[in-house]
Amino acid sequence: MKKGFMDFLKKIAFFINRVFLFIAAVTLVLMMLIGFSNVLLRTVWHPLEGTYELIGFFGALTTALALGFAQLRKNHIAVDIITTHYSKRWQKISHGISYLVTSIFFAIVARQTTVWGTIVWQSGERSETLGLIYFPFIYVVAVGFAFLAFILLLDFIQLFLKKKSVEETL
Repeated sequence: MKKGFMDFLKKIAFFINRVFLFIAAVTLVLMMLIGFSNVLLRTVWHPLEGTYELIGFFGALTTALALGFAQLRKNHIAVDIITTHYSKRWQKISHGISYLVTSIFFAIVARQTTVWGTIVWQSGERSETLGLIYFPFIYVVAVGFAFLAFILLLDFIQLFLKKKSVEETL
C-alpha cells in the first residue's frame, strides 16, 4: 500500500474522529443537563419522564463514538505481561494478530448491530416511556463499532509498514 494512500486514510480517520468526538461531547453534556434537571425538578416539583431512557440512549452514543478515539490514543487496557518477554519481532506479530482479529470482530459487531437496528426499524418498535423511535441510536452505535474496526485495521496495516502507530503519524 502506498504511503500517500495510507496518509489519506489517516487524515480521513482523524477528521471522522473529530466529528464523532464533538457529537459524543454534546451527548455527554445533554446527559448531565438531563440528570441535573431531573434531580432539581424532583426536589421542587415533578421529575422528568423518560430520563432513564434518554440518558441510556445518549450514554450509548457517547461510548460508541469515543471508541475510535480511545484506540487512536491507545487508551484501552492492554495486558502485556507475557508479550513483554517476547522478542521485538514476536511482539510485532502478536500485536498484528490482535489488531486483525479485533478489527474483524468489531466489523462483525457493527454488522450485527446494524441488522438489529433494521429489525427494530421494520418492526416500528419504540421506547417504553417516551415512545421514541430509537433505531437511529442503534445505527449510530453500529457506526461507532465500524469506525473502531477501521482504526484497528489501520493499526494493523501501519504496524507492518512503519514503526509508528496511527496516532503518532497524525
